[in-house]
Amino acid sequence: MKSDIEIAQSNKMEHIKNIATRLGLDEENINFYGRHKAKVDHKLLGNYENKNDAKVILVTAINPTPAGEGKTTTTVGLGDALSKLGKKAVICLREPSLGPVFGVKGGAAGGGYAQVVPMEDINLHFTGDLHAIGAANNLLAAMIDNHIFQGNDLRIDPRRVSWRRAVDMNDRQLRHIINGIGARVNGTPREDGFDITVASEVMAVFCLSSTLDELKSRLAKMVVAYNYDNEPITCEDLKAQGALTVLLKEAFDPNLVQTLEKTPAFIHGGPFANIAHGCNSVIATKLGMKLGDYVVTEAGFGADLGAEKFIDIKCRQTGIRPNAIVLVATIRALKYNGDGTEEPLKTGFENLKKHIKNITEVYGMPCVVAFNRFPGDTEEELNFVLAECEKMGAEAAVSEVFTKGGQGGEELAKKVLKAIEAPNNFSFVYEETEDIRGKIKAVATKVYGAGSVAFTKEASNTIAKIEKMGYKNLPVCMAKTQYSFSDNPKLLGAPSGFELTVRSVRLSAGAGFVVAITGDIMTMPGLPKVPSSEKIDINSDGLITGLF
Repeated sequence: MKSDIEIAQSNKMEHIKNIATRLGLDEENINFYGRHKAKVDHKLLGNYENKNDAKVILVTAINPTPAGEGKTTTTVGLGDALSKLGKKAVICLREPSLGPVFGVKGGAAGGGYAQVVPMEDINLHFTGDLHAIGAANNLLAAMIDNHIFQGNDLRIDPRRVSWRRAVDMNDRQLRHIINGIGARVNGTPREDGFDITVASEVMAVFCLSSTLDELKSRLAKMVVAYNYDNEPITCEDLKAQGALTVLLKEAFDPNLVQTLEKTPAFIHGGPFANIAHGCNSVIATKLGMKLGDYVVTEAGFGADLGAEKFIDIKCRQTGIRPNAIVLVATIRALKYNGDGTEEPLKTGFENLKKHIKNITEVYGMPCVVAFNRFPGDTEEELNFVLAECEKMGAEAAVSEVFTKGGQGGEELAKKVLKAIEAPNNFSFVYEETEDIRGKIKAVATKVYGAGSVAFTKEASNTIAKIEKMGYKNLPVCMAKTQYSFSDNPKLLGAPSGFELTVRSVRLSAGAGFVVAITGDIMTMPGLPKVPSSEKIDINSDGLITGLF
């Protein structure tokens, strides 16, 4: 079989204006980025207030292997399958970060015959959104240090600047740095560091805003430092929110592209799924809900992380409600979760079972399991997992969208359409009136299966301070390994009764959530021993190779 990039490069794309026309958009509403990409005016959302919303299908997954389980591929293939069945489908995805593209996991444009194109552009600089977000993040960082240098009227304590710089690349050397060294004209020396751009709070704010006014208001609320009296200093205190919004103005318009089968796709925003809520932008999702009849979107990592955050953060803040959830699983991941046992597939199925119960009993949503088929999967293995799902009363289908495109997802699509009509008892995991500790414990015990939650002294002190500042009612954003229900990536399967330890807590006041950090979570990844960048090349005609 051809590589992903070979399949994408052999595909004949339609002009993006034709894709826009199918959504009822004319050229006055879009800004072309060449022949195959466009930005859609975000203000159009206001024109559709009286139009019914599309049905929303959320795609999530079980706890993955390090290589991922094809969640984006399934999302794209399901959208194409719905189109094949005569449905007006719109796909909404996150933008890839250059970090994983040049690192180990790869991009986020799908794979095989279920891709969004032009995949090279999407996986690289695309329309420059992530660079704009990085520039806004770093302008604020520069304004903080400049304020300290120029007299420090706000009495910012240089030792308590919480705002870090950002770059969209995996670079472990930048995790902890000292800047401002040398002569006095170089600034005030202090400890600092970089996060990858997708972990910046600017990204989270960007993706949770529906208008430019809301974007500016959220940016203004971001807490960036504390003064000598232990009082918070915000972006608004530095009078920076206007300039940051200006840098983000063009990026705020959602990006429109197409799949290999010409299904419209919005790809916009991409918050880090560990440290933030891991969903595409609200403005793109809402536009998709007005322009199509079915929106297929995805949440980051497994249903314990991505789906929970989609529900407790994105849905809570925006009023969006999914109509069904697709749970992606693979034989590979099930065996991975049962590794070391006599029957790894059977043992690993417990992981899938726990996710199904979370979706149907905790989130109250209809669930369809999509087994993303890999070449080495046997009929015996697939029949076993399908039968186990049937015993649980869970709908399931084998998805072959990677090798067959939309045609390989038609059975899945039909079961999803049926699930949409099933009773929907959508429920949040916790009430917003609960205190921060209570919310963390609710997620840990109800979703993860933890027996208890421990808080370090640092975490406890920070929670007390955050609640005293008036942020008790904010939802929590759990920063946790994607490989396990627990905070230990090696504790696979469906563990229960374990103790979850919250090491530290961060306030993301602009994004509107409190981040609870467990385990060894990093906001600046590093490159692997053999990074993907070593295989990526370009010839004299500009043809890119090695990009998956």
